[in-house]
This record gives sequence, C-alpha cells and structure tokens, in this order.
Amino acid sequence: MYNPKSQKAGEFINHEEVLTTLAYAEKNKNNALLIDSIIEKARLRKGLTHKEAAVLLDCDIEEKNQEIYALAEQIKKDFYGNRIVMFAPLYLSNYCINGCVYCPYHLKNKHITRKKMTQEEIKREVIALQDMGHKRLALELGEDPINNPIEYVLESIKTIYSIKHKNGEIRRVNVNIAATTVENYAKLRDAGIGTYILFQETYHKKSYELLHPTGPKHDYEYHTEAMDRAMEGGIDDVGVGVLFGLELYRYEFAALLMHAEHLETVFGVGPHTISVPRIRPADDIDPSSFDNGINDDTFAKLVACIRISVPYTGMIVSTRESQECREKVLHLGISQVSGGSKTSVGGYSKPEAEDEDSKQFELSDNRTLDEIVKWLMDLGYIPSFCTACYREGRTGDRFMKLLKSGQIQNCCHPNALMTLKEYLEDYASEETKAVGEKMILDEISNIPKEKVREVVLDNLVKISQGNRDFRF
Repeated sequence: MYNPKSQKAGEFINHEEVLTTLAYAEKNKNNALLIDSIIEKARLRKGLTHKEAAVLLDCDIEEKNQEIYALAEQIKKDFYGNRIVMFAPLYLSNYCINGCVYCPYHLKNKHITRKKMTQEEIKREVIALQDMGHKRLALELGEDPINNPIEYVLESIKTIYSIKHKNGEIRRVNVNIAATTVENYAKLRDAGIGTYILFQETYHKKSYELLHPTGPKHDYEYHTEAMDRAMEGGIDDVGVGVLFGLELYRYEFAALLMHAEHLETVFGVGPHTISVPRIRPADDIDPSSFDNGINDDTFAKLVACIRISVPYTGMIVSTRESQECREKVLHLGISQVSGGSKTSVGGYSKPEAEDEDSKQFELSDNRTLDEIVKWLMDLGYIPSFCTACYREGRTGDRFMKLLKSGQIQNCCHPNALMTLKEYLEDYASEETKAVGEKMILDEISNIPKEKVREVVLDNLVKISQGNRDFRF
C-alpha cells in the first residue's frame, strides 16, 4: 500500500500508486477545468502533489503549457531571484564494485584506467579548482569498500577544507557517495559536509534491478531508503535526482515527487536539491541502448513542472547539458550549475587529454568557468559563489523556513554580490570583470534594506582592498 509516512521503499515509492497516477494524468491531460484548478493551486507557492503535477506534465493544451512555463519562471524568481549558484564536481576515485550497465565505472569494464587520488594529488586538484575561482565542490567516487572506504572520504574532506591557496578556499563540500549506514552518515555530518547527494537512477524497481545486476547497489530498498538514514544520521540537507533516459520519464517524475513528499512528511523538510541529469555517452556505454531518452522540449517541461511542484528546492543542471539547453532551462527553475567541470580523476591539475580513459562521461558544455560566469551575467543572472547559509547554520528546516517565507533573499542577494566581487577581483578576465562590475552596481539598488545596502557597499570596497569572506 502507498504510504508517504512509511520508511519502507516499496510503500513511499509504491509501484501501483505510480501507475495509478500516470493513468489519471493520461485521462485528464485535456481537462482544462482540472488543469486550471491545479495551476491556481500552484500559484500559492506551496507545491503540488505527485498526482496533480503529473497532470500538468501530461497537459496537451498549448495555452495551459505556456501558463505553466510562465508560472515556473515566476516561482523561480520569487524564491531564488536572479542568482545562479556555481559549483564543480571533484572525482576522487573511479574504483567501483558495482555492475551498473549505464556507467563506465562498472566492475567488468577493462578499458578504463582505475585511479584513486592520494591526499597530495587531491591538494593539487583543489588548488587548481581554487585558481579557477570555485568555492563549492561535489565529491564523486565509486563504491568500493577496500579502495574507497568511509575513512578515505573523511580524510579527503579534511584535506580539501584545509587548503588555503592565495585568496582561494573551498567553503562547502557536498558529497555524492553510495548509500551507506546511519553511522557513516553521522561521520559525514561531523566532517562538515554540505549536502549529501544520491541519485536514484531509476525508481522503477524491476528496471533498477536489471540496470544494477551485481554489487551492493543492486539492493533497491537499501538504496532508495538512503535519504532516511542520512537524515537520521543528522545530515540536514539531502539532494535527490534520477538519470533521465533509463526509464520512462513520466514514471520517474511521479516517483521523484513521491520521494520529495515522503521526506517532507517524515522529516519536515524535503530535498535541498533536485538534479535532472540525462544519460550521456561514455567509455563502454552506448546511450542508444537505452530507448527512453527525452528531447530538449520534454526536458524543459520536466524542469518547469518540478519547479512548480517543489518550489523551495534548489534545481541543478550540470555540464552534461549543452549551452543551448542550459540557457533554455535556467529561467524555468534551475538555480545551480556546474562550470569548467572535469569528470576524470585528476582532470583539473593536468590536461584532460592525458586522462581521457578515466572520465565518467562526455561533457556537452566544455567552456571555462570564466566563460560561463560571463555568459550568465550577459543573460542577467548573478553567478553566486556563496556558501553562507551552510556556514551560518541555515540548513535543513531552518533554511526552508526562511526560503518559504521569502526572507532568504535578504541574505542571498547581497551574499551573491559579495562573492561575485571576490571572483572578479581574483580570477576574472578583464572582459568578465568589466561586465561583472557593472552588474554589481546595477544590482545594489535592488537590495531593499538601506542598512544592508550600506554594509554591502562598505564590504565591496574592503574586498577590492584585499579582504575576503564577508557574509550575512
């Protein structure tokens, strides 16, 4: 039976409930009165149920679809303004004992060079990332209890936080590792991680087990219940997502929202972030072997419907997607993007051409961080390197209460401007710096409180004089 309060995977992600939801959406995709009522509910900015959201995703009425897109854009502005948070993935190790058929790290792949960075190599990678201007990382590594034990992850986090190079420092480390125990999640919390990230890949249990034929990841229940254990271990912020292209996207969409509802019901706070990756080419992997791929228009509607349904969540799109696609979805709900990314182990500190056989997948957006920063500003977005909420203890339900009340922008907008100023002073090209300085001057007037404006202006001067790390 479907039960969002249950902590059993088969009950809070219930197969029959998903199928019932999809049938309901198919039946009502041209029901204008019902669609109008759901859109009106969405205007309250309190989200939608998975069943309501599925109707909007299936909606065939073009006029209503345009309303959905417009509402998604407005909700994005209401909660996140015109800020886009910047981050980069850092691959520590590609050793893995799982048999995931869509990932080149799978155990049977003999083409890929297996690598695990030493702490000294991690230092070099972090310095390279700092020299680009990054302040926020997402750690990535395969599941291997011998090569990648929790002790290695904890030691690596400590190393990353310890490196202060020139004016650079990593201020937030998010972690994407395999499902683990409550005890290990508590260790990650104590190590000072930001968000714990784990993609479900697919919520369809039968497909999940076929796609993960061997290794500990084969256990659907253990993997799907990981976020519950993470929160029980004291991690306030968790990030979920599916890999679109593995299963039918409507199924994944409904189940993803059911997962968000479950976390909100049981823990009082839903996912801090939702990622929407699509499967990409990689060594020993042919995406054409998966026949559930989605086009850019469908992808854009997924983003819009997730934004409407879970208005508070951060939404992430990575360099898996092209510049054109990323530009299309930024205004529909995306609040975080990666930039200058490498998906190989050790790819930042040396040319990736030397490391082609250790990367996880092909990128579609290969621009430098500086190019992406300028591109965002040209589009009217503030590239934000802010990590203040995490370091000020505004996490979990405390962050969500501020976000849902609209008060978070009193912190985030000025913090974004100050961290952008740091980037411009330390890392930007002259062209990017000129665009950024003008943007900061223009945006100062959008800070509503006079006292806050005065503090920001004073801090901007101090940043230009060499001081760093001001935050509200």
